[in-house]
Amino acid sequence: MTSHQPIAGLLLFPAMTQLDLTGPFEVLARLPGWRTEIVAKTLEPVRTDKGLVIAPATDFASAPQYDLIAVPGGPGTDEAILDPETVEFVRRQAMGARHVFGICTGSLLLGAAGLLRGRRAGGHWQARDLLAQFGAEVRDERMTQDGNIYTAGGVTSGIDMALRVVGDLAGEEVAQQIQLQIEYDPEPPFRAGTPKVAPRHIVERALAVTAERRRIRETAVAQAAANLLTTG
Repeated sequence: MTSHQPIAGLLLFPAMTQLDLTGPFEVLARLPGWRTEIVAKTLEPVRTDKGLVIAPATDFASAPQYDLIAVPGGPGTDEAILDPETVEFVRRQAMGARHVFGICTGSLLLGAAGLLRGRRAGGHWQARDLLAQFGAEVRDERMTQDGNIYTAGGVTSGIDMALRVVGDLAGEEVAQQIQLQIEYDPEPPFRAGTPKVAPRHIVERALAVTAERRRIRETAVAQAAANLLTTG
């Protein structure tokens, strides 16, 4: 009898933020004994929000049951949470997975799939408040864990949380070795990585630039939350 090789699946969808996926992928792909693959609705290459094109390894129809399912975010989340096939795939995979990992606004997709009711969850600072519409207990931390559900803040925090996931799956020493291998020891040149520490005028500028995206996202989340109520 052959032993089961655990598999981590990372979701790919149009207009997602590539580092939400590629950051955690770089960490998870180094997990000893695990296989890591990228899954999308079809096998067609997918264009991310800034133009990087990524080819999935498998599609929804052929995907195995993953032991870990990771869901990134980005502008494309607003369409993904309203796509029945994507929402159902995330729901089905998460129900069978041992661990569920949402990065950035990927937590909204977890919410749309009905996975965050009564659970602590976070996400990107410009969107995490919307998680309440899916019944989540919204948290502001860079990394939030509630049982087997891990949610990370914006973009780069996916690397941090991926290392925590590895620590839980394979032990802290394995996680530390991976951290060393990728030389993950960030020293940002500016103290502006969260709205709590960034200069106020920089925060206001960021909010102004993304105001239209926020309006689109609010509408999408309201519809996704209504869809969830009708589907149960």
